[in-house]
Amino acid sequence: MSQNNLNKIVLVGCTEYGYNLYKPLIDNKLINISCIVTLNQRQAEQYQVSGYKDLSLLVNYEILVYYPNSYTLKDEQDLNFFIEQKFDLMVMGGWQRIIPDNILQTLKYGGLGLHGSSELLPQGRGRSPVNWSLIEGKKRFLIHLFFLNHGIDSGDIIDIEDFDINEYDTCKTIYYKIAILSRRMIINNLNKIFNNQIILKKQIGKSSHYPKRTANDGLIFWETMSVFEIHNFIRALTKPYPGAFTFFNKSKVYIWKAQIFDTRIVYYGNKYGEIVEVFESGDFIVNCREGLLLVNEYEGFEPISGHIFLDRLK
Repeated sequence: MSQNNLNKIVLVGCTEYGYNLYKPLIDNKLINISCIVTLNQRQAEQYQVSGYKDLSLLVNYEILVYYPNSYTLKDEQDLNFFIEQKFDLMVMGGWQRIIPDNILQTLKYGGLGLHGSSELLPQGRGRSPVNWSLIEGKKRFLIHLFFLNHGIDSGDIIDIEDFDINEYDTCKTIYYKIAILSRRMIINNLNKIFNNQIILKKQIGKSSHYPKRTANDGLIFWETMSVFEIHNFIRALTKPYPGAFTFFNKSKVYIWKAQIFDTRIVYYGNKYGEIVEVFESGDFIVNCREGLLLVNEYEGFEPISGHIFLDRLK
């Protein structure tokens, strides 16, 4: 019998990424879970969780679901829950908080974390690595499976997988890729962990950390950003994130989907951020540094040729 079926595994997560990661594992009985720790709708709104998903939707009434008192799991009731349950292993996916040491100490084998970065850890620790990698125009992404400790993405590495960031990717498609490879690493390493056959890799070198992003960081600066930077910015912040935005008179306009239209067609005398063409479909073109941006999906206004987007309310 697989060691997987002899141990109590708790899954922790509260996002669409976690849902996409765990669902095939559960549906195909590739992992024998005892409990899911997730957040309810009220908690997700309280903690402003982007891409929220209640992971209780993954299981039926036979599987224990626990909604913690605190997202940080620092509440005494949360600690007591883990002490009472005596889980063997925790697997995290889509949980933007550090697991407290006293909870990790209740786990026989420890906790598994997953972190992505365009560089090998310890480079690229911290928050919003998917967004930052797209904004910075990176071409690859690495997923690290590691043991959790008291630090930020600083535990010993169990396994690493990587994939391309291509011109068609958005934050949403990157999360699809992350879910696929994260799932493979979990499946390939569970029994090795339970049989103490893992060869751990220490994180070597100087660390770097991505800062946290908030909804207000989505403002487009038409005067200073190139069409390439704006395109990367939009695809980095599209749904399930709060979105890239600009202002049109007194309206806040969200741009959800756009593409680089051309770098040779020039509108002489037009300003950066100016709408230079509006098509019957509703698509429109914005004049930018180094080229033109075709906007395909947006909300908050009706495009009018000649109007100029602003970086503040007028």
